[in-house]
Amino acid sequence: MDRMNSDIENLHGNWNIVSLEMEGRKYPPGGSRIVIDGGRFTSLNMGAEYEGAIIIDESASPKTFDLMFDKGPEAGNRSLGIYELAGDTWKICLGLAGKKRPTEFAAPAGTGHALEILRRDQGLDLNLPPADVNAEPVAELEGEWTMVSCRQDGKPMDTGFVKSARRQFRGNTTALFVGVRPMMKSRFFADPRSGSIDYPDLRQEGIYKITGDQLNTSLVSARETRPTDFSSTPGDGRTVSEWKRLR
Repeated sequence: MDRMNSDIENLHGNWNIVSLEMEGRKYPPGGSRIVIDGGRFTSLNMGAEYEGAIIIDESASPKTFDLMFDKGPEAGNRSLGIYELAGDTWKICLGLAGKKRPTEFAAPAGTGHALEILRRDQGLDLNLPPADVNAEPVAELEGEWTMVSCRQDGKPMDTGFVKSARRQFRGNTTALFVGVRPMMKSRFFADPRSGSIDYPDLRQEGIYKITGDQLNTSLVSARETRPTDFSSTPGDGRTVSEWKRLR
């Protein structure tokens, strides 16, 4: 009889965050992911890189896990969570550093909890083509932009997120902030002639248009067909947003 794998063995690999709710607000996952390698975890594209040990207890009900940070901004801290693992879907509810362990899969305001759904990466190449490294910065994108509106998969984004979201373009790097919290970071490659824009570290591609101090973007997963306009309809898989230049 074959030995049944433990959860820590079944978790080994790359996991893409497909749904994220924190403190009662929903946020776009934007290519964030967690890599599990043995008893180690690495969180990527979350504004900074976090690493440490992961300890699970699959005998608990609900099952529990601890993140022991030893690299990154949370080094020396510990976060406590609960999880469910079903095939290639991993659901977690995590207390931010210093918060109590959640007892249910919910993240209402005031709890300091984050609710995430992750799906196993099926082998998409995360390495950048060497030729892309020398792409030139795009002067018209340089600076800071505040979000005016956003629709994801045809649905309007949470108004609290829209009011507090900012995007910075510096050289060939872009970062998304919600308030003062960095949410994700990626290199980007844009072509002002065609209006194409790619975020390779987030595995997104799309189009953009700048009119005065207004920036419009339409993005899809790199596995999908690049958009040709800025329309948004339910089920189209697009993230369509409008931004206003701050400086």
